[in-house]
Amino acid sequence: MGAQQVQERFAELYGARPEGVWAAPGRVNLIGEHTDYNDGFVMPLALPHQATAAVSRRTDGVLRLHSADVGDTVVELRLDSLAPGNDPNWTAYPAGVVWALREAGHPVTGADVHLASTVPTGAGLSSSAALEVVIALALDDLFDLGLQRWRLARLCQRAENVYVGAPTGIMDQTASACCAQGHALFLDTRDLSQRQIPFDLAAEGLRLLVVDTQVKHAHSGGEYGRRRAGCEKGAALLGVDALRDIPYDGLDAALARLGDEEEVARLVRHVVTEDRRVERVVSLLHAGETRAIGPVLTEGHASLRDDFRISCPELDLVVDTALSHGALGARMTGGGFGGSAIVLAEATDVNTLTKAIEEAFTAASFTPPRTFEAVPSAGARRVV
Repeated sequence: MGAQQVQERFAELYGARPEGVWAAPGRVNLIGEHTDYNDGFVMPLALPHQATAAVSRRTDGVLRLHSADVGDTVVELRLDSLAPGNDPNWTAYPAGVVWALREAGHPVTGADVHLASTVPTGAGLSSSAALEVVIALALDDLFDLGLQRWRLARLCQRAENVYVGAPTGIMDQTASACCAQGHALFLDTRDLSQRQIPFDLAAEGLRLLVVDTQVKHAHSGGEYGRRRAGCEKGAALLGVDALRDIPYDGLDAALARLGDEEEVARLVRHVVTEDRRVERVVSLLHAGETRAIGPVLTEGHASLRDDFRISCPELDLVVDTALSHGALGARMTGGGFGGSAIVLAEATDVNTLTKAIEEAFTAASFTPPRTFEAVPSAGARRVV
């Protein structure tokens, strides 16, 4: 839905035009999975799919929320009644941001909000982070809060962790807030330092496909939390603040120290090798060896499948089919247990690969996947 349509719908709902319209994108992660909550490295890029919000200020302590994607009801909440764990609905995401801003001492006094999003939900493409960031950016502008983008992302993460109850890391919100068009974002999640890495696939005759398996996942589910707890246990057993502190060349010694903690050892191995894969991809891109990142992506999928054990038959089918039909590399992306896979391919092979994946899903009696191109896009911004 375009900005004009969002403005017009806001006026229908609330009787006046909004003070502004903002947009924040979903993201796809090129490499660096389940490393963000281990103080490691990640490399996301923003998608053209985005959450758009028309917003106006209120001064009476009321938050009114409406989504074009959920229904016709305007939900009205009192700011002084916002509390973690009280809202199981979609409204927890924008309300959680308001709560987090106020908890941090920022003078948000209420708002009218109309939202629309083109980010697929449950596909591992950060639809929730886009929703959080667009609200935070709008309120930052309207109430003149002066938040730096990294701080805005931190507050959105707090909203998701504490208010919603999903134990996600910082990558999704930072990607939505900070990515740049035509680039991938190399992010150190420990100190939040960033480098924008040029990633112009079209100029090299390449494409990055996103294949949404249509298998829904939920970060607030127990499996994600168990993986995170296992990583924290591994760090504690190895005497480090986070698994980021285990050097790649010290991995074998670290695994030996874990003894019979087989599950923890698998998690540790994935995180340490995944951080290394991010660094390898950055080096290859700097060297102009874009095609050479394909095998690194595929290695990442094997690690997520075999060590972290968060893949599923649909994700594995995408990867295996793509590789057998000429893809340069492929892997699942996002939190796992469903969602999407990415495929790096020559532009001339896109149609063949897409057809092969669709036919493989049909043969396996899976729900048909949705495939689209990931074009590195701009981060959150005011559009009106």
